[in-house]
Amino acid sequence: MRNLTKFGRAGFLGVSLAALASCGAVSGPLDSSPRPPARAEQMDENMRPRPNAGFSNWVGNYRSRALSAGVSGVTFERAFASAGYIPGVIEKDRNQAEFTKTLGEYLSTAASDTRVETGRAMLSQYAGLLSEIEARYGVDRQTVLAVWGMESNFGKRRGDVPVISALATLAYEGRRGRFFEQQLTSALKILQNGDVAPEKMTGSWAGAMGHTQFIPTSYEAYAADFRGDGRRDIWSDDPTDGLASTAKYLSNFGWRKGQPWGVEVVLPAGFNFGLAGGTKKSAAEWQALGVRAATGGQIRDFGAAEILVPEGAQGAAFMTFRNFDVIKRYNAADAYAIGVGHLGDRIAGAGPLRTKMATGRALKRAERAEIQSRLTALGYDTGGADGIIGPNSIAAIRRYQQANGLPVDGFASEALLKRLR
Repeated sequence: MRNLTKFGRAGFLGVSLAALASCGAVSGPLDSSPRPPARAEQMDENMRPRPNAGFSNWVGNYRSRALSAGVSGVTFERAFASAGYIPGVIEKDRNQAEFTKTLGEYLSTAASDTRVETGRAMLSQYAGLLSEIEARYGVDRQTVLAVWGMESNFGKRRGDVPVISALATLAYEGRRGRFFEQQLTSALKILQNGDVAPEKMTGSWAGAMGHTQFIPTSYEAYAADFRGDGRRDIWSDDPTDGLASTAKYLSNFGWRKGQPWGVEVVLPAGFNFGLAGGTKKSAAEWQALGVRAATGGQIRDFGAAEILVPEGAQGAAFMTFRNFDVIKRYNAADAYAIGVGHLGDRIAGAGPLRTKMATGRALKRAERAEIQSRLTALGYDTGGADGIIGPNSIAAIRRYQQANGLPVDGFASEALLKRLR
């Protein structure tokens, strides 16, 4: 799909991974790489199918595997009648530039005033449909709308790349061939079921489809025929099945209607940041430690909750509940889940976040690797210098911070890099 930003417990981390292989309905819960909020696909000549001898040989060999998996010969021939190799797909998959954003920068697009305004208009326009979907699946309408806004800008950016050609190209290329062949076989079964015609099955360059960008395997498992017309149509201008499918997906993973994903909080002076990102306590227990709602007042008990500090001690803090984890089944990134949750809140009438976002910029991978190297040289072993801030690196950062009288948040920041230099 697009260039991505990996966002972990210790902050945004630039990576180069296709969105398809990253998370939830669009991309399977495999990675923590939030897709940037929807933008236009660029359909140039390199994104059009063309003949390729090696590709054709691969398709011929793949045919027997597809038929063994239950795809009919008729379906296969129809699907590949106009399919071909798309060089632009390989270019996008191999050449994704590192993409880094702070949480503030990410949310400025994810929950921009324009997107909030559009979401509220959609809330009114589709009030009846959303009420039906909410009643059937028990997923709050503002969350369904927020996913729609994040994934395709409310249906405006559904993608126009031929999905069969894109998936076959990626499977043929082989870097993640097994995964993409699985998606291709599922896509053929979708065609066989009659949900969409081959020429209408379009999506992102990595095979995500429709209003809320399902990959084929997730579509097969969760797509909804909401009106019972015999087709699960997530591609047409009518968003009914796309929105229902998203609600069905979230419901399947345990969405709790009427409960928040989380709340913005203010942490007390001297807060033990070692408790953030993993320790679960009730709202009452967190409040007994001095945690307060940013809006004031008491935080209701919605079950086990975590404290999330995505930009370290200097940034915004959140108390997150079960529904936050459910959103992460759609996309495993903290940033994405915050984006969906906050956009949904804004659509429902809430205001912007109250905490001023952390200053500074997101570090590039080479800079994060430099932090790891410098910490290791000082005796704080990070377990390697790959630029990925995982548990070993977070622990090393915390040991360094504690030894130097700094807030022990484990965050790989620009200020930390400057200090280490």
